[in-house]
Amino acid sequence: MIQQTNIRQNPTMTQKQSTTTPLTSLEKRSISGLSSIFALRMLGLFMILPVFSLAAHQYNGATPMLIGLAIGAYGLTQALLQIPFGMLSDRIGRKRVITIGLLLFAAGSVVAALADSIYMVIAGRLLQGSGAIAAAIMALTADLTRDEHRTKAMASIGISIGLSFSIALAAGAALESWIGLSGIFWSTALLSLVGIAVLHLWVPTPTRLINHSDIEPSSQQFMTVFRNPDIMRMVGSIMILHCLLTISFFALPIALLEEAGLAMDQHALAYLPVLILAFISMVPFIIIAEKRRKMKPIFIGAIITLAIAQLGWSFLSSSLVGMLFCLWLFFTAFNILEASLPSLMSKLSPLANKGTAMGIYSSAQFIGAFIGGISGGFIFTQFGLSGVFIAGALLTTVWLVFILPMRTPKHLSTRILHLSNINAENVNHIAQQLNDIDGVVETIIVLEEHVAYVKFDPDEIDVSILDGFVVE
Repeated sequence: MIQQTNIRQNPTMTQKQSTTTPLTSLEKRSISGLSSIFALRMLGLFMILPVFSLAAHQYNGATPMLIGLAIGAYGLTQALLQIPFGMLSDRIGRKRVITIGLLLFAAGSVVAALADSIYMVIAGRLLQGSGAIAAAIMALTADLTRDEHRTKAMASIGISIGLSFSIALAAGAALESWIGLSGIFWSTALLSLVGIAVLHLWVPTPTRLINHSDIEPSSQQFMTVFRNPDIMRMVGSIMILHCLLTISFFALPIALLEEAGLAMDQHALAYLPVLILAFISMVPFIIIAEKRRKMKPIFIGAIITLAIAQLGWSFLSSSLVGMLFCLWLFFTAFNILEASLPSLMSKLSPLANKGTAMGIYSSAQFIGAFIGGISGGFIFTQFGLSGVFIAGALLTTVWLVFILPMRTPKHLSTRILHLSNINAENVNHIAQQLNDIDGVVETIIVLEEHVAYVKFDPDEIDVSILDGFVVE
């Protein structure tokens, strides 16, 4: 058993029945509002993916390399500013940081909408990415929801991101034929302003800001996280996954148009049913992975499926049916991995480093998007469409080799227990009591949060003991 105690300060030892109290109306407003803001922003970022490589030649100076850079540019500033913006929100307030981020995103969208050169589009995309508000939104969500509902709140945000991604691909392809790339960028600026309205008119303002150890990063913990091989496999995985996404969507729209003969105004009609089918196909695999404890084989199978899809796009580029079948394979595997990776991160991350690990994970996701955009343009210039897909397959093979040594994750859960009458003198005693409960794997107590974070094996514990925990 691992005992870790993070001491920071505090005022009868009580505990809440974590899973029995329903969400309050304020919590429902908070979760729905913040999920909507996240979705609106991601919708704006992703809408150009299915169309930009086809339509970007209208800009002065456009080359495949620069088009790829424009696709992935937002990932660079997102990755660089994600953690600093989260830390800034502790100082000046969550809502203020989120508002600034959405205004930066809107400003970047306007710059891109007014662009007549590819360089101006790249500048707009970099400015879009500088509105890095994910960490601040997560922290505000935790401020406005009770600890026992934090997992539910984060899951709602995750679902909103997945839905916005699917909607963005279909909507982007449809909107481009109607209002053009400029119109799409104007739409993303409008979506940002809608997000600001939701933030200030619907989302409550927290009465106080709290540092949440399971969400927010700590600068002292970065090297500890980087030295953890299990965490770094997950970090590398999300980076490669989003690298593959942007590489693929540099080349796929071109292949569908020029090789498979699918007219540009028909792309939306092709994407929508494939995305819906992929979402449905994903569900049983996620259930098998979680309920039957088959996470590692499902994870590896999804990576192999991504490689098959990339090879299929390379060798079946003249067949529309073949290309769409491989698109279904790609999105089924992508959705499985996108849903599984946060769960794996939670299982594999030590409680003391979880917030920092998630911050690095989030930044790696955007670094992958940046690398994918540049790589897609470069490889296309050197080796053509088939070369892009072959490179994607090779990258996926490297990923598979990288992930094979991964430990099969234990099926662990985390419970947050509220504590009071706790001080620096008795904190180690409390931690030892918790660690002595059969099934408890790890405990960290944070005095300033008045809570104990307890990771446990649900198959080996009587959860009622945790819910009824009192200090002896």
